[in-house]
Amino acid sequence: MSQSLAQAAAPSSGNPVAHLHTPARPIIPLPTIDAALAARVAASVGLLRRAVSDYGRVVYANSLGAEAIVLTDLICTEVPAIDIVTIDTGRLPESTLTLLERLEQRYQRRIQVYYPRGRAIEGYVRQHGVNGFYNGLEQRLSCCQIRKIEPFRRAIQGYDAWVTGVRREQSAVRADSQPCAHDPHYGLIKVSPLLDWTETAVWTYILAKRLPYNSLHDAGYPSIGCAPCTRPVEPGQEHRAGRWWWEQADSRECGLHPRPRPAVSG
Repeated sequence: MSQSLAQAAAPSSGNPVAHLHTPARPIIPLPTIDAALAARVAASVGLLRRAVSDYGRVVYANSLGAEAIVLTDLICTEVPAIDIVTIDTGRLPESTLTLLERLEQRYQRRIQVYYPRGRAIEGYVRQHGVNGFYNGLEQRLSCCQIRKIEPFRRAIQGYDAWVTGVRREQSAVRADSQPCAHDPHYGLIKVSPLLDWTETAVWTYILAKRLPYNSLHDAGYPSIGCAPCTRPVEPGQEHRAGRWWWEQADSRECGLHPRPRPAVSG
């Protein structure tokens, strides 16, 4: 790899070839945006613009993951009318908060941060303990409800549509998603511009444009949430295998994208 290509592909860790050896991301020898990826970019931008035109007030709930980096760049550079918010659960890795600051600096735009209610967290910890989410599915979903879902509901209040970074290949449930659909859980339109993007496409875009991203991706974390509920994955493991790894695979969602709940044993 030439020096110029190494610099173009350099991940946040500063190691120009780290991205070739981590199970969190696919091997991308030459990070360039070809015609096929450019067409996907154009389609995603078109969907975002139509969302603003068709639905009015649109908000992007930024997860600060890899897909979020793509959407943040598309929104800030092409569709700035879309507002951007994010949730600080109080248990995020420090690298995630560092990334938030880097994005604000890059785009000279403030991302509005929402936090969980302090009294709700205090009540949860008194009842279940500081790490009570490990004790069962109900305890974990309750923690997600307090730290993520309730702040999210406040963040999207008053909007007509919200943008997500879900992709079909992330899970069997997400494979059935539609680009635009009414979300009965939140009462607004759910817009998913990256549904048909592959993981390779996401990382090609990030590396080709030299965008900042979470340094944990270089340590084998393809999907990053709260620190105690996220761990790296092994080569060949499913994309979200490191999220809530102690649970059954069919329960590994926080609740932002609801699906049928598995039965709780015991």
